[in-house]
Amino acid sequence: MQTSDKDRLMRFVLGMRQSGVTDARALSALERTPRMAFAPDHLEGLAMDDIPLPLPHGQTMTKPSLIGRIVTALAPQAEDGVLEVGAGSGYQSAVIAALARKVVTVERWRDLAAEARTRMGRARLLHVLVHAGDGFEGWTDDAPYDRIVINAAVEDLPLPLLDQLKPGGVLIAPVGQSDGQRLVRYRNGEREDLGAVRFSPLERNLGDLETTA
Repeated sequence: MQTSDKDRLMRFVLGMRQSGVTDARALSALERTPRMAFAPDHLEGLAMDDIPLPLPHGQTMTKPSLIGRIVTALAPQAEDGVLEVGAGSGYQSAVIAALARKVVTVERWRDLAAEARTRMGRARLLHVLVHAGDGFEGWTDDAPYDRIVINAAVEDLPLPLLDQLKPGGVLIAPVGQSDGQRLVRYRNGEREDLGAVRFSPLERNLGDLETTA
């Protein structure tokens, strides 16, 4: 790593701390996962800034400080299997993979899933499995999961995902309408409000099947 890259990384980590990400494990995972490796090529110069980045199909690469907040709440452990709904660029999957045994991530857009899978291969993250599918239904092949995170807003926690959560497991999701979403942590039948967030609504089915000529 060149000096300029080290300086950017130091500023990035400092920015995460100043944005409220203080959990040591979450900070370490963010530091070890180069965001530029998952950002769109034409936006690589903005990858180390704490801003969301646009993806195809109106999707968004979540800003790093919010990912830090989510990963802190999720608290994945070394032996955990994690399900993520909404792979996007794959960046959050990779951050979680720095802390967990296995990450299964589901993306409704086939091209985004394929691109995320390619980036995982380049990063040699062989314990991250990227699938194209309806995230509302989760991914039963590897269920049950120790941790589940939903990267889109839901009106209520989807029952198929709750069914795929291990007893004592943790599920993190933005819950509510666009003007009143709250980040919720579900564990042992109880819900904990972790504060306000803003995500796009969770959409059903494979996106490319809805495309018309």
